Amino acid sequence: MSSWKPEVDYRKFRLGKLNTPEFRHLKYLLYWPLFGLGFLTVERLWIRDSYCPISCPLDDLIPLCEFFLIPYLFWFVYLVGMLLYTLFFDLSAFRRMMIFVMVSYTAALMIFVLFPNCQELRPVSFERDNLFTRFLAGFYQFDTNTNVCPSIHVIGSVATLYASWNSKHFHSVPWRIAFTVTAILISVSTVFLKQHSVIDLLAAVPVCIVSCIVASLATCRQKTASPSGLPD
Repeated sequence: MSSWKPEVDYRKFRLGKLNTPEFRHLKYLLYWPLFGLGFLTVERLWIRDSYCPISCPLDDLIPLCEFFLIPYLFWFVYLVGMLLYTLFFDLSAFRRMMIFVMVSYTAALMIFVLFPNCQELRPVSFERDNLFTRFLAGFYQFDTNTNVCPSIHVIGSVATLYASWNSKHFHSVPWRIAFTVTAILISVSTVFLKQHSVIDLLAAVPVCIVSCIVASLATCRQKTASPSGLPD
């Protein structure tokens, strides 16, 4: 169980130690508020005159299934949970995950800026009346239907999956299967809830591939350059 002890004692952290080898990985966390500000800008503050609707014939063949709210909302636990786990117990995986996130999320923001897009797949009414459809109706009101391609939900799921496969604690086959199935369910949930088109999922794939390559190369370079042999 000793391997599950935190790699860093954050109780010793002081702002003046942010640039020290022990704590400088925390600077990666600064990306989250920057991304949040950028996403808020393109979503709520910079409203375009027109958006390109994203859809394909396959979208019409996929029925609305409100029960996919469960994996869709689990995305937040999946992503934040892996971020916190790696931050405390696996800094190498944390760095890989954050580089992946920084590359992929920034690429998505750039696409939203250069190619404003939306989806018009949400139903006007629901065939069933239950807790899930009521929640989904409220969620539709809160969440805009713009800036959907590529899907941030899919990218975040793959970032978590990537971190899990590089983690020293989740490398066994059962864990890898569990994380992979979860990522697939979360990604598929976006089309069954009419939050995304199939095209949004496919568009996320090349973004994730490039991010995976960049993150792997960056962490390998860091490990080679570090005198201790460990990524800094």
